[in-house]
Amino acid sequence: MRQLSQIKDTVAVWRDLEQRAEAIYDLIYVAIDEDETSMADEFAAAAERLEADVEEREILLAFSGQYVKNSAILSIHAGAGGKESQDWAEMLMRMYMRWAEHKGYKADILKMSPGDEAGIKSVMLDIGGDWAYGYLKAERGVHRLVRLSPFDADHGRHTSFALVEVLPEVENDVDIDISPDDIKFETFRSSGPGGQNVQKNSTAVRVTHVPTGIVVSCQDERSQYRNKEIALKILKAQLLERELEKKAQEQARLKGEHITAGWGNQIRSYVLHPYKMVKDHRTSYETSNPDAVLDGYIDDFLMAYLKSGHNR
Repeated sequence: MRQLSQIKDTVAVWRDLEQRAEAIYDLIYVAIDEDETSMADEFAAAAERLEADVEEREILLAFSGQYVKNSAILSIHAGAGGKESQDWAEMLMRMYMRWAEHKGYKADILKMSPGDEAGIKSVMLDIGGDWAYGYLKAERGVHRLVRLSPFDADHGRHTSFALVEVLPEVENDVDIDISPDDIKFETFRSSGPGGQNVQKNSTAVRVTHVPTGIVVSCQDERSQYRNKEIALKILKAQLLERELEKKAQEQARLKGEHITAGWGNQIRSYVLHPYKMVKDHRTSYETSNPDAVLDGYIDDFLMAYLKSGHNR
């Protein structure tokens, strides 16, 4: 039902874009036919807005991966450098929370470790909203800040690093559905110490999950029905554990290899002194307005990354 809802929302957006395009075309056609040029600027503005919206939707089509429509869990870790890097980590936290606010996403702090004197050592944010992971996976990597230190009495120039990690949010509850066709039941007599049969009736139960080969036996209860119930409960727990292990391995794959928050690994540099510039080293996109970037206006960097094909 969730997938159906997402598909319906996607179709609705494209239908709306189609209707807007037809409406602009019809109005321009009428204006030309009646030699009415006073609305030209308004038509041009409407067409530019439509073009921007279509471009954004086309970028969404370029998203690849199983989890791109999911919400995101974003973690920030201060690099070496004490309070300088911890303050930088807090600045990044604010940047992403402001970005979420601009996008209409919900941002919650899941857990946070405060800094020794200022800032934070680490934080984990839950960014809730459709496509949040698709956008934010562009932010994975080391972010570098160059500025005059507010903590240095001599106001010297300092370089700080912070590591950003992004994971897709997945369902907390793993639903284990055991098909009757996948289960093989066997009954046998319960055995006591030494292997001797202690009951005349076959009350013990052995359950085999054919697809995985997991075998569970239960003979502790006097009732075959009760032994079967307990065996199925144990089987479901083991299947759940296996599913969670697979999910943990998948998250580790998505997280990628460990990257040190330091020199040589940065994906983006934020320079506040001696000049003002933010530059992404993967796409070469840059801006001379770091204040806007640190206030959460990072969409241009995200779009440049998506257009570059790095997300594929």
